[in-house]
Amino acid sequence: MGSKILIADDDDLVRMAVEKILLMFNHEVIAVSSGREVLEKVNDDFDVILLDINMPDMDGFETLEGINNKKLDIPVLFLTGAGSMDYAVKAINLGAYDFMTKPIEDLELFHVKIRRAIEKRNYVRQEKIYRQSLEEEVRDKTRELAEKNILLEKYSHHLENATVQIMSSLQAAMEEKDEYTAGHTRRVTEYSMMLAEKIQLPEEEYVILRRASQFHDIGKLVIDLSCIQKPGSLTAEEWELIRKHPEVGASIIEPLTFMERERHIIRHHHERLDGKGYPDGIGENDLDILTRIITIADSYDAMTSRRNYRRNLTRVEAVAELRNCAGTQFDPELVEEFAEVVLSAQSLYKQ
Repeated sequence: MGSKILIADDDDLVRMAVEKILLMFNHEVIAVSSGREVLEKVNDDFDVILLDINMPDMDGFETLEGINNKKLDIPVLFLTGAGSMDYAVKAINLGAYDFMTKPIEDLELFHVKIRRAIEKRNYVRQEKIYRQSLEEEVRDKTRELAEKNILLEKYSHHLENATVQIMSSLQAAMEEKDEYTAGHTRRVTEYSMMLAEKIQLPEEEYVILRRASQFHDIGKLVIDLSCIQKPGSLTAEEWELIRKHPEVGASIIEPLTFMERERHIIRHHHERLDGKGYPDGIGENDLDILTRIITIADSYDAMTSRRNYRRNLTRVEAVAELRNCAGTQFDPELVEEFAEVVLSAQSLYKQ
């Protein structure tokens, strides 16, 4: 059996004649007498539609508009005894595939036009199938890529967490060997987070601040700082050694690309607003708020922690010193926010 063709003509004799011709060429034929019947029966199974123009109730042009609204992409050929050029132009403008006059005198030419319409229909079907297949493949690839990205993000997240945990353990082990630095990282981290909460730091900055606080002194892992434990003041050489730990810490963090901002904070946590800090001597415009927060937290804990070469300050004395250095070493607004936090707290590490 050939293709499936729908024909509509209100003239019974013409409709039967066209149906017989199409059957002779082994096509499946559905014949109706009106445009409304065409719209009722048409579906995606048909390959070609033959329409008469002059039909009662709904003419061929109105029927074609109804077919177009269904968006079936079926080639429509007008078959009519009215062979005027105006009809032909209107038919083509409405999207008709071809225009033929009746009676049908050249059967071979008639069937050639039918075959070409069928070929177009087959092409449209194949193109639609290809497009659907391509869209489905794109959806599958997109879903597969999304799934892989999720797995990659999970793996990356686990790797980051594992790296941070290992580094934290190493730093904790290092600090616990020195009674004067034991707990320093933990306290600086908590002071930093308290200040961040007080100033309502954006939530997305908390992870960066916490990590930078946890590892601000990681450079001390590879520097012999036994001089800190000796009684008396430090020599110039010993101070110079201590001053290297921000650079060393930044170098340790550098391979960890997910901690790029933390690396800069670690390097600059001993810088000052007036540019007299170390190691780079950068000033106010180059110090972001996270670096300023840690600078205050680190200095406060250092002042309130006991050292062999000096006594520790009380929190009131330490806050006074922070205020004394506000504007030159520390951010004045952050100092006041921090002072309010530590002075109003009921129980802190340092009294």
